[in-house]
Amino acid sequence: MCTLLDKFDEHDGPVRGICFHNQQPLFVSGGDDYKIKVWNYKQRRCIFTLLGHLDYIRTTVFHHEYPWILSASDDQTIRIWNWQSRMCICVLTGHNHYVMCAQFHPSDDIVVSASLDQTVRVWDISGLRKKNVAPGPGGLDEHLKNPGATDLFGQADAVVKHVLEGHDRGVNWACFHPTLPLIVSGADDRQIKLWRMNEAKAWEVDTCRGHYNNVSCVLFHPRHELILSNSEDKSIRVWDMTKRTCLHTFRREHERFWVLAAHPTLNLFAAGHDTGMIIFKLERERPAYAVHGNILYYVKDRFLRKLDFTTSKDTAVMQLRGGGRTSPYSMSYNPAENAVLLCTRMSNIENSSYDLYIIPKDSESQNPETPESKRSSGVTAIWGGKKPLCCVGSFTFAEHKELEE
Repeated sequence: MCTLLDKFDEHDGPVRGICFHNQQPLFVSGGDDYKIKVWNYKQRRCIFTLLGHLDYIRTTVFHHEYPWILSASDDQTIRIWNWQSRMCICVLTGHNHYVMCAQFHPSDDIVVSASLDQTVRVWDISGLRKKNVAPGPGGLDEHLKNPGATDLFGQADAVVKHVLEGHDRGVNWACFHPTLPLIVSGADDRQIKLWRMNEAKAWEVDTCRGHYNNVSCVLFHPRHELILSNSEDKSIRVWDMTKRTCLHTFRREHERFWVLAAHPTLNLFAAGHDTGMIIFKLERERPAYAVHGNILYYVKDRFLRKLDFTTSKDTAVMQLRGGGRTSPYSMSYNPAENAVLLCTRMSNIENSSYDLYIIPKDSESQNPETPESKRSSGVTAIWGGKKPLCCVGSFTFAEHKELEE
């Protein structure tokens, strides 16, 4: 509904980091007043404040499982806090400039950080987990009985696992891929870099170039092979993760972009800019479809499917070209020709296209073939009798002779 629900204004100065807890009615914030505040949004109040950083706090995030908060600061340190005991349990030192961002890995005991010292660092925090949350001998039980005791093998709470060097200027953001051993980073050198890692080492995979000012934030799409980035060049860009090419560019003429967030379950993204934020989608939930009589034709994944309303039978009719990377926006069906027009609409109109398919009369539903299609440029296309008509621009219609034949 785009209405303001609550306003929390106890910080003194700008607030840079924010994160909701995934189970509790809590969120954490960090600001230029060097304070980390934990809030209960149902009670509408700040529960407590964590003090320890000596400069601006850039990011604050909850751990997905443990009662931990991770914070990155201009004091060149990263800190891990236990929000239940309200204590700092670990200080990660090694960067020699402002730490702009730090994130927990979604499943492993590692942390990634980005700094203006031009490096991205990966930290192993398995020792911290064993000491603080692991039960059994040598773990939390023993540590609670004898908090002054040191580990027999002297295992450190946190150690640097990898130092990623490759950016020419300060790095503003870095994050892990949700499932693959990949890291993406964005920096003041206007580049986005993709890194791969294993237990022994980490290395640069490729660079995405296209932004023409500092890259503020970058993240992996939670469900597709895409990277999203935004920049002080007043644009949001969507990149193909495998080809490392820019698929879409969205501009806002007078606003520099600073931060991006993906909704954990819905097809929604948010981008913060100078005067507010925008919420956007990258694709529609409703598939391209057409109804004729008792038959519904629709596109799902890489296939044209057919649902018979009378029998409720749902079958794959044919495989579509293009590997399903960009879903068709609309569909027009011609019963006389038993053919469909599928329109793919891109953010830049020049790349929008439509395909003509003749639907096979007999198709193996388990392994349908990919029939020949005819493709041409256009924003949308419909049938005019037996002839396909395409709309190439606003109110401009033209018969496509090749398709007509």
